[in-house]
Amino acid sequence: MNESYRQIADRVLGMLRRADGNDPSRGHLTMNNWEWPTGVALYGIWKTYRQSGDKKILDYLTGWYDDMLSREKQPHRNVNTVAPVLTLTCLYQETGKKEYLPVIESWIDWVMKEMPRTEYGGLQHCTVWNKHYQQLWCDTLFMVCLFLAKAGTALGREELTEEAEYQFLLHIRYLQNKVNGLFYHGWTFDRRHNFAEAFWARGNAWFTAAAIELYDITRRDNAAMRMIKSAWQDQVLALWKYQRVNGLYTTLIDVEETYCETSATAAIAYGVLKGIRLGWLPQEPYQRMGRLSADAVISQIDETGAVQGVSGGTGMGHSLQHYKDIIVTPTAYGQGLTFLMLTELMNEACWDQSENTGSGL
Repeated sequence: MNESYRQIADRVLGMLRRADGNDPSRGHLTMNNWEWPTGVALYGIWKTYRQSGDKKILDYLTGWYDDMLSREKQPHRNVNTVAPVLTLTCLYQETGKKEYLPVIESWIDWVMKEMPRTEYGGLQHCTVWNKHYQQLWCDTLFMVCLFLAKAGTALGREELTEEAEYQFLLHIRYLQNKVNGLFYHGWTFDRRHNFAEAFWARGNAWFTAAAIELYDITRRDNAAMRMIKSAWQDQVLALWKYQRVNGLYTTLIDVEETYCETSATAAIAYGVLKGIRLGWLPQEPYQRMGRLSADAVISQIDETGAVQGVSGGTGMGHSLQHYKDIIVTPTAYGQGLTFLMLTELMNEACWDQSENTGSGL
């Protein structure tokens, strides 16, 4: 490969910076709103900053939040609009900017006290269009629970971290297939079923990335985390079995004729490679699995930096055909999940270099 991982990340970031929020044809490829695609992208950018130490990236992030927080109209509160608060919490911990704290605390209060709940206190996957009565979705773990965990550690509020862990355990109980280890997209307590029983790739990837991220944020090794880890290991074993020879995953993991999907593959590669580094997985066969997926994702980045082969926003499907029909288009979350993967590759490259030279990081 002629480019370094850092150069590839710069190209991907450059494309995202050029995303025009005023162009409706761009759909989920925009940075001009407070929504979940943007939230995922922001977290990927944040991780890129932490890996590189490039102050220009930090300035971009603080500028984005300062602009958004100065706007008169504040975002509708739902699962998806919690996502950008994760990176805001990271920035608060990094910069100590006092004006960020009341915003973070207001979102904590909403999630903990006002957000709709399912039976057993699950976080109901309410969106701007639909409250999705009594529904659990995989997406919630990344969009909300990582924020709770980060806020818990940043603010010294253990009850937030415990709530994040509880939500992971509840979602595992109702979404993970006990035979093959894969995750269904959703569950309804109202009708008590898993909708289309779809093993949707990006839904699985939300768990693959979020579970190891939860551990990295909290570094807890309690009973809850041990249960989350075991569920994660079962899922990763299944993902290893279903990986295509080209390194990608199909949008329905167990349906070979569905199209290959890049954003899920990026998040899975990130989770697997990070899991090896943090001791949740042995190197083999998982390092080969992670690198094969990472190489496949990199091959999907075009000359402008746009990550191709990404499925569009995907609501809950009542049939498998629903997932097969989702459009494929570059998105902000496709860029963001690719950032996450690239930062882990950069981290891995640093370890390889230190082992070869005998020097520290």
